[in-house]
Amino acid sequence: MSLEGVYDPNNIFAKIVRGEASCHRVFEDVETLAFLDLFPQSPGHTLVIHKRATARNLLEVDLTDLAPVMATVQRVGRAMIKAFNPDGLAVMQFNGAASGQTIFHLHVHLIPRWAEQPLGLHAQKMADPAELAEQARAIAAAIEA
Repeated sequence: MSLEGVYDPNNIFAKIVRGEASCHRVFEDVETLAFLDLFPQSPGHTLVIHKRATARNLLEVDLTDLAPVMATVQRVGRAMIKAFNPDGLAVMQFNGAASGQTIFHLHVHLIPRWAEQPLGLHAQKMADPAELAEQARAIAAAIEA
């Protein structure tokens, strides 16, 4: 059952934290990292993770590790609204494969939404790296502003 199990330290998000895999970084502090989803459901789709916590999902995370993740979710979400001016912002978090979770490292999705644009399918189409780089720059600049 995917809701229970042992944390895999070789998951892609753990590799990103260790510098073994690349990402389009949006924000980083001592405890958290925000970066663009390579398979976005909408332009600017961003993921927020804890860098040291080994929780597979929200149900396993210690509250002292969850608090900085949620602070980063809020900070990055506000910047995404400045950068992209969406009609809404979906904040999603999946627990277990049946819910749509594909990487078993706690993470929160921030997905800009526009009224006339349907939400893309999760993990279906890889985005253009140049577009991701520009989106990451826009969000990072809004955070700094």
